[in-house]
Amino acid sequence: MIGYTTIGVSNMEHAKKFYTDLFADKGAKVMIDTGRIAFIGTERGAPMLAVCEPYDKGAPTPGNGVMLAFPAKDKADVDAMYHRAIELGATCDGAPGQRIPDRFYGAYAHDPDGNKLCFYVFG
Repeated sequence: MIGYTTIGVSNMEHAKKFYTDLFADKGAKVMIDTGRIAFIGTERGAPMLAVCEPYDKGAPTPGNGVMLAFPAKDKADVDAMYHRAIELGATCDGAPGQRIPDRFYGAYAHDPDGNKLCFYVFG
């Protein structure tokens, strides 16, 4: 149901590098780049993440309660994505761990612009 999600960023080049490096092992790349907005994904027609400089030229501000959740194939993949995000400059908002017994394993971080990210697997 989701075509793409957009987040505001303060430095387009840094944001494109952060997200393409973070998801490089999943084949992510910049699919469309118009200068002010860039769409990062694996193929056209699949859900993408758009990073953009705000249209009003104001500062990008993360939404209160807004979070982007990225599925993983297993717990090791959650751990790897979380640690890769931290290596790329993200900050911890919850180290990898079992959140709901036998149902949800996740990790949380804030990207360099403060956007909250979740890496998770069900089961």
